[in-house]
Amino acid sequence: MNDIIDHRLRRSWTAEGGDAAHLPAKALCWLAERIGRTESSAPAAPDVEPAVPESRLPESAREEMAVLLGVDHVLTAPEDRLGRASGLSYLDLLRRRGQGDFPVPDAVVLPADPEQVQGVLEICARYDVGVVPFGGGTSVVGGVSALRGSKDAVVTLDLARLDRLVSVDPVSRIAVLQAGVRGPDAERLLGAYGFTLGHVPQSFERATIGGFAATRSAGQASAGYGRFEDMVSGVRLATPRGEWRLGVAPASAAGPDLRQLAVGSEGALGVITEVAVRVRPVPLVRHYTGYVLDGWERGSAAVRTLAQHRVPADVIRLSDVDETEVSLSLNAGWKTSALRRYLDTRGVLEPCLLIVGFEGQSTREVSARRRETGRLLKKAGALRLGRTLGESWRRGRFSGPRQRDALLDNGVCVETLETAAHWSKLSQLRDEVRDALTKSLGSPIVMCHVSHAYEMGASLYFTVLTARDSDDPIGQWERAKRAACEAIDGLGTISHHHAVGVDHASYLEAEIGTLGIDVLRAAKAAVDPTGILNPGKLLT
Repeated sequence: MNDIIDHRLRRSWTAEGGDAAHLPAKALCWLAERIGRTESSAPAAPDVEPAVPESRLPESAREEMAVLLGVDHVLTAPEDRLGRASGLSYLDLLRRRGQGDFPVPDAVVLPADPEQVQGVLEICARYDVGVVPFGGGTSVVGGVSALRGSKDAVVTLDLARLDRLVSVDPVSRIAVLQAGVRGPDAERLLGAYGFTLGHVPQSFERATIGGFAATRSAGQASAGYGRFEDMVSGVRLATPRGEWRLGVAPASAAGPDLRQLAVGSEGALGVITEVAVRVRPVPLVRHYTGYVLDGWERGSAAVRTLAQHRVPADVIRLSDVDETEVSLSLNAGWKTSALRRYLDTRGVLEPCLLIVGFEGQSTREVSARRRETGRLLKKAGALRLGRTLGESWRRGRFSGPRQRDALLDNGVCVETLETAAHWSKLSQLRDEVRDALTKSLGSPIVMCHVSHAYEMGASLYFTVLTARDSDDPIGQWERAKRAACEAIDGLGTISHHHAVGVDHASYLEAEIGTLGIDVLRAAKAAVDPTGILNPGKLLT
């Protein structure tokens, strides 16, 4: 276990059995041309771990937890605590490289089942110790930071041992998974029964079922499979007031749906220990195709047409001109020169790549869906580029997080943010966020794509690359993120799927109102009267 934790400390991401992605010299030269020369002396992943203060967990509380969980599952060594001290935002990674301080938990506890999770909360409630639930540690908004709030001590509750498939109901197509099951393991466990969850966010390789539920995660195939909350049939939570189970039927009019209060609660209203999810048969046929449209307005209009005609594609992803340029410049697997010449001959001046993916049980079914999509896209002015480009995107869709280490090593500030808005405001929102980021950062590359489209609107996902300010790298991004959030206010949501955490908590009231904040505070007081659950998250 310590080897895994040590690796998490030094590098932001690994694939299953793999290492951080390598950036070829071509990519670095291209970046230097676009964003300027970066600092060659950028802080690399550390060889020496940061200093860790002594644990402040009361000895009697530690002893009670050791009796409950076993002494090997109550960890207070510095390397164990550092390994679960934060998530994977750009600022988290900078702090791990010596750029500023970050809070470290006083202990890490690893319960084996829901009953032990409940027992940990009861011990922590008695000793007034804060509890931070920890799944895959992929939060990019401070959701797993070991904040103490008003508590003298805080523990990180690592759910890694809750890794079982509890049950499968093949008739109702419902599976119950424990909260610590990671994305690839969920697919493996369900696949043995011929089912899939179909939830594939970019954090898929490390994120967990409990994390998906706690943050209202949205996967790359959400156009077909739905967002994660659409998949949730029931949840089981541990709270300081006792266990809470929700969900007894596929639909109900028995008052407000409290499942939706638990889903998205970010560990502030309870620790999710089990999730009942809708599953579907494993697709036998997959077909991903690339298209290109000339300009953002034409591209977004085409995506809106697909969404409002309820075209049954599973993946719909539109990249703007800047993201398309980066993809064409850096993707060695594409015949970029030939593609650019082809687009020039067709008069495509501002290419926007569109990926459309289908998954189904037969070639006949998938072909019928593709024909309907192709008809609408041709009418919208899209050029079909073929399956090679689509499949290349599918194979490389989890590579982004692994490239961050190489970018950081080369002095590049790289971060993401996301939002969503109604169609009538989508382009204005994109323009204003881009302008805010550009004014704050000088000459960044600001890329944007739509990856989740609905009848009424869509998400916007921004990726920012700029030369890191070596004098104040943390302040550089904090100012840019604040400018972007202020641009979002009044036009869209502060978060479409990254959640609130710490970073967005101060913007929540503007979105849900003072009364909405009061409702959330009342719910928290009901389940967590002393405020031990995930201090400082969701509610400020």
